[in-house]
Amino acid sequence: MQKFKRIFALAGAICLIALYAVTLLLAVFGNEGTKDWLMASSVMTVLIPVLLYAMSLIARVFSGKNQEDAYRKAEHQMEEETDGKPKSGLH
Repeated sequence: MQKFKRIFALAGAICLIALYAVTLLLAVFGNEGTKDWLMASSVMTVLIPVLLYAMSLIARVFSGKNQEDAYRKAEHQMEEETDGKPKSGLH
C-alpha cells in the first residue's frame, strides 16, 4: 500500500511540475492560449491532489485492510467485555 501511495504521489508531483512549466513557458513566449493554460493550471492544482486522495481511498477500501482491522478491534472488544463474565449474555 505504501508503494502504491508513493508512486501516485510522485506521479501527481510530476504532473503538477510539468503543468506549471508549460504554463510558464507559454507565458514567457506570449501565446494566445496562455490564459487558458493558466486556468487549466489553477484547476489542476486542486483537482490532481483530490483525485490522488480519492484513488488512495478506493485502494484502501478494495484492499480490505480496514475491514480486517475493524473485525480485530470488535473481536478484541468483545473479549474484554466477556473476561470474567458469564458467556451466556445474562449478567
